[in-house]
Amino acid sequence: MKTTKLFPFMTGILMLATMTISCSKAEDGDIDYLTSDLKGLSFSGLRNGEGGSGEGGQGGNTQAGIVTAGEWSDLNNWSYWSGQMLAGEYAEKSDYWNFYTNNRIAIRVTDKNGKVVAGAPVKLSRKTDDGESTLWETVTDNHGRAECWVGLYQKETASSKNMSVSIDGQVMKQAPIICTWDSLQQQQPINNYVITPKTTVKPSADIAFVVDATGSMGDEIEFLKNDLVDIIGKASAIRPDITMRTAALFYRDEGDEYVTRHADFTDNLSSTAEFVNNQRADGGGDYPEAVHTALEKMLQNLSWNAKARTRLAFLILDAPAHYEQGIISSLQQSVKTCAKMGIRLIPVAASGVDKNTEFMLRFFAITTGGTYVFITDDSGVGYSHIKASVGNYKVEQLNNLIIRLIDYYTE
Repeated sequence: MKTTKLFPFMTGILMLATMTISCSKAEDGDIDYLTSDLKGLSFSGLRNGEGGSGEGGQGGNTQAGIVTAGEWSDLNNWSYWSGQMLAGEYAEKSDYWNFYTNNRIAIRVTDKNGKVVAGAPVKLSRKTDDGESTLWETVTDNHGRAECWVGLYQKETASSKNMSVSIDGQVMKQAPIICTWDSLQQQQPINNYVITPKTTVKPSADIAFVVDATGSMGDEIEFLKNDLVDIIGKASAIRPDITMRTAALFYRDEGDEYVTRHADFTDNLSSTAEFVNNQRADGGGDYPEAVHTALEKMLQNLSWNAKARTRLAFLILDAPAHYEQGIISSLQQSVKTCAKMGIRLIPVAASGVDKNTEFMLRFFAITTGGTYVFITDDSGVGYSHIKASVGNYKVEQLNNLIIRLIDYYTE
């Protein structure tokens, strides 16, 4: 049973003033995705000396910038992820959620001048006796990156024979190389393709916050109330050339006061903030919540801009989806649709998340080109959080971490 958490701000403030943190993000030979690093926006106790003032909450908001978190990109640490999937206590998580990431095709797209191509539709196909079947569809991000998957929802050993990649309507001559689970391989293969771009994107970003609003999520909802304006304001200041629209969707579970409610995308930040400020944590009861419905409604009810350079969805929750085959199928379809639309899912795991939930969220991030964020105990805010099953990471203020990620995906 999920229970309501306290939000001890003063305890968090005192702990922030006294503690020392000695975590740093691992250097790995794998694909480099999250290379953006904002000077002055890291948590001030970091060993690597990159921390800034650690201050948050402009405009008189004294509570902003308290919550701490870490971030881990499994795409950027593929050998580590492979080791978890191949052996040990977490190898069963693929079977549990029916997500099999062992046939990955990592793609990078540039034009003939070496400039990355953003917003290009990518389609992975396979020739069959009956014609051609589409295996996966996605969109290149602002770094020209795209992730395609073979047999994501069924266990298989794939071959690139008879496979082809088309980008922006152009069929590539080079057959794709499949990146499998290999915990010993330090350099993972990237399929580099050069095209003449036809698709153009606008200097804009759609940023949605999808939030579990059941009774145990009071801490996290208060964080969003306190920090949303600060986060988007700073992100916009860093990227003044990018028009940022925000949206919010809150969800609970069947039988609660509501299942989902939302405020659609707008370039009026105060409108989104007003909607968020009117929300509260309540309901729930059993552990799982209507995650699948939240993703469905996020795709159906939010007016995503197909021409935007960036589409991000921060999924803030502390409980998994209900474990039923129909619901798992719904999650799979939503993830597939997110990938096709170029929506990067960035889960933010709150206290209450167990290992099954952690890996569900990491699957979401991996398969849509996102990254995994998890709130830590370092601030002393809220209940305790399980230790994420990841390598070495950097502890940051969640406020600044989200700003950093928005900057990375919009630069």
